[in-house]
Amino acid sequence: MKTPLLQFTEKGIYCAAADVYLDPWRPVDKALITHGHSDHSRWGHKQYITQNDNVPIIKHRLGDIQVSGVRFRESILINGVKFSFHPAGHIVGSSQIRVEHKGEIWVFTGDYKTENDGISTPYETVKCHTFITECTFGLPAFKWTTQAEVMNNINTWWAENKALGQTSVLFGYSLGKAQRLLKHLDTSIGKIYTHGAIEKMTEIVRQIVDLPPTELITRDTKKEDIKGNIVLAPPSTHGSTWLRKMSPFVTGSASGWMAFRGARRRRAIDKGFVLSDHCDWPALLESIEATGAEKVICTHGYTDIFSKYLRTLGYDARTEATQYEGETLDPTPTLPEGENNNSKEKSLEV
Repeated sequence: MKTPLLQFTEKGIYCAAADVYLDPWRPVDKALITHGHSDHSRWGHKQYITQNDNVPIIKHRLGDIQVSGVRFRESILINGVKFSFHPAGHIVGSSQIRVEHKGEIWVFTGDYKTENDGISTPYETVKCHTFITECTFGLPAFKWTTQAEVMNNINTWWAENKALGQTSVLFGYSLGKAQRLLKHLDTSIGKIYTHGAIEKMTEIVRQIVDLPPTELITRDTKKEDIKGNIVLAPPSTHGSTWLRKMSPFVTGSASGWMAFRGARRRRAIDKGFVLSDHCDWPALLESIEATGAEKVICTHGYTDIFSKYLRTLGYDARTEATQYEGETLDPTPTLPEGENNNSKEKSLEV
């Protein structure tokens, strides 16, 4: 029986012909990394290879590592296997990894989205025979509105809060979501303040992307200075002493999970904005069709439901277990009308 070009092992996705791993979750000798989120780029590998823009990001997150960068679409040969990195559109520096050997082509997406967010290199279709896709939001209920509309809603919310003398606190993951929000906030309304974790990551991303100015919140920052402005903070600060010092404030969360009825209420968030760094249902299907792939492997998200639907469309589709799960959402979220909750893997880093 022929050995698959890529195999799912206890350490991660393995290419035996090249003796390398893609986004491995256990320490290995050589790892090809799609992007900088912690569930895909982990500490402990002897050698890292990633797209150039992701090099400073994973060095900041992982410390003193041996890492080399390659340009988008640049081919590298490892033991006769050709690898190349192609834009995934997920966050700054995110890539799909194309693997070619003896006329067979596989593409591993990592995480991806097809809407151009204005900071990431836009997603690029890569033709292949086998496509390894995430399906974080692989349910028909998930259909995003445009970024322009969501950001207009966020800026309107901020202006309304300012008129009431309230500080706006907007939660977003420190890598990716925070910089995406920052890029499109309307600075004519007021100043943008940041939590330290977001400020440090934003300093790294500024090497790659032009972003509006921010002010770091320190012990010396006065509540009167922040009042009426907007604060970008990681979700982990919700309910913290750090946050309570900004009263009076209102909270908002930018996440694909805000599409769930009750998600905002269960987290005690005042306002939810549906903004995801992953594909919605239509984008997943369109992306897969565009690759021309006959075989599809679903790795994380609503894997069972999504792969079953793909089989009804004629794809040879299956699921594989990974550790690309991140944090978990509320265990029993209320789905939009007509949907079932069968997901075992839900990430807040969306």
